[in-house]
Amino acid sequence: MAKNIFSKWKQGLARTRKTAFGRIATLLGATEITEETWDELEALLIQADLGVETAIEVLEALRQRVSAEAMVRSVELEEALREELRSRLQTPPPITWEHKPSVVLLVGVNGSGKTTTAAKLAWRYTREGKKVMMAAADTFRAAAIDQLKTWGERLSVPVIAGEPGGDPGAVTYDAVQAARARGTDILFVDTAGRLHTRFNLMEELKKVRRVANKALPGAPHHVWLVMDATTGQNALQQAKAFKRAVDVTGVILAKLDSSARGGMAFAIQRELGLPILFAGLGEKPEDLEPFDPDAFVDGILGLEHKLA
Repeated sequence: MAKNIFSKWKQGLARTRKTAFGRIATLLGATEITEETWDELEALLIQADLGVETAIEVLEALRQRVSAEAMVRSVELEEALREELRSRLQTPPPITWEHKPSVVLLVGVNGSGKTTTAAKLAWRYTREGKKVMMAAADTFRAAAIDQLKTWGERLSVPVIAGEPGGDPGAVTYDAVQAARARGTDILFVDTAGRLHTRFNLMEELKKVRRVANKALPGAPHHVWLVMDATTGQNALQQAKAFKRAVDVTGVILAKLDSSARGGMAFAIQRELGLPILFAGLGEKPEDLEPFDPDAFVDGILGLEHKLA
């Protein structure tokens, strides 16, 4: 089982591994640790999209270990690097569904993969025996409403939607009421993500959050930020704005399989302090995987023996 999961992560992280992380593996296969090794490793860690601060912290920790443990061969650095990277990723907490319905707001910029992620989550939890519903509260994009309805039909999951250009708060309120009336376990609310008027967007999301709470005190129970892994570090400022506006509780890293910037997971952890809950490793519904920090680190470094 572990081997199958590792293979999925290894395949999903192929682009990330073939760029900077692949060159790190080559570098660490060299003979001795020299000052040139450190310079090259620093450059590669930054290129791997860890972020400058994280890269410098990792490098400093490795230098201390090399000194303390009297390492001389760079191949010994590989396991030390793995441990340092792994220590910078928190194991996601178990997701609990204590409320019925549990309301999940999915937020993020347009194009981050929110709508597809909503469908993948619906597929996952339907398979686990949960009664799931989706709400098309991205009323500014008719395509988003149609897309969610199409997914709903494919998955046999009900979708509550309004008219294009309608009030997303009203759609959210109706969806929460419908979920309560139908005995739904989980309601996933797909929200808008227009960035050209960021202030308006954030105010609108705050309103959606308030309306959900009005329809069901305590809702939303989870606010998950969907981030596009292909955007790398550029997405962090946007992410901070969402976190401030709507109290994000976790991150979903979409399109990780299409990205060479998987190192951004470390920057997300450092800058946002939020757990990464799921990662998109492909286009099929079953390709949204619960985030596994060990498989992720071994996947980017290509250390198959760890989970084989």
